Amino acid sequence: MTTTPLEFEKTIWEMERTLETLKARAKENPVDLEEEVATLERKLGEARRSVYASLTAWQRVQIARHPQRPYTLDFLERLAPGFLELGGDRAFGNDPAMVAGLATFGGRKAAFVGQQKGRNLKENLRRNFGCPHPEGYRKALRVMRLAATFGLPIVAFIDTPGAYPGVGAEERHIGQAIAENLAEMSVLPVPIVAVVLAEGGSGGALGIGVADRILMLENAYYSVISPEGCAAILWESRAHAPQAAEALRLTAQDLHQMGLIDEIVPEPEGGSHRDWEKAAQLLETVLARTLEEICTRDRELLLRERYEKIRRYGVWEEKSE
Repeated sequence: MTTTPLEFEKTIWEMERTLETLKARAKENPVDLEEEVATLERKLGEARRSVYASLTAWQRVQIARHPQRPYTLDFLERLAPGFLELGGDRAFGNDPAMVAGLATFGGRKAAFVGQQKGRNLKENLRRNFGCPHPEGYRKALRVMRLAATFGLPIVAFIDTPGAYPGVGAEERHIGQAIAENLAEMSVLPVPIVAVVLAEGGSGGALGIGVADRILMLENAYYSVISPEGCAAILWESRAHAPQAAEALRLTAQDLHQMGLIDEIVPEPEGGSHRDWEKAAQLLETVLARTLEEICTRDRELLLRERYEKIRRYGVWEEKSE
């Protein structure tokens, strides 16, 4: 897949193009270019390791937002190809920004919910850029209730900049819809796994994020506010977004260290947008293991542990000097 380079990747991208040209030339001409190819491959490998081993929080945010990064339906196509999408909240309408349905994953029947973005302007307008309306969260809850009725585990794929903040969403009570999801997901008597695929923005992400296990892709982020929004408030300029990203501690590595997520899912070198198939395989391994672990647990124990997990959020200690 041809990918669009991010600003900090341009040197790597130029080396990759040069290497491709050199390999093509070696095939067309009898001149021996093996040594030059090997040298450039070595330098390219060193450059990749140097850049991707020391990514800043802002660079990870950029990777999470890459337009060619796989979305919820892209992962479902590879993890659960028989996915049956269900539509509508039975109250207002169907929200394309939220997908929900049933599928078989790893030989186990399960319910899947997740935000969905578009690949072009027309599709993004239909999907509302992955920002669900109230009916989207109510649709997700309807399918999760259905899963609870039949004893199916739930997998939630999180990928949204946030819930839609428009007038229509407020008129249809977006805050109440998210609050109801938080309340009901905390007591649903079936295993729940949440996976942050890319963007985990504010209450829009949390609206399907209450779970027994929270997984997060290596280059995803999860935050109460976007770096740009934080920068606009604290520095009165979105130009300070890189500093805000560091201050927010929104990366998978930070959140795992603080105990707010349970496991980091590795990605292909450079990000999931570079290799969708490998990204899906890496997620499949961790997700299958996680479901196997929690699906065998006693339901009362599972609910008690979920309650205790939620109660631990926001705990801090004060130490006197």
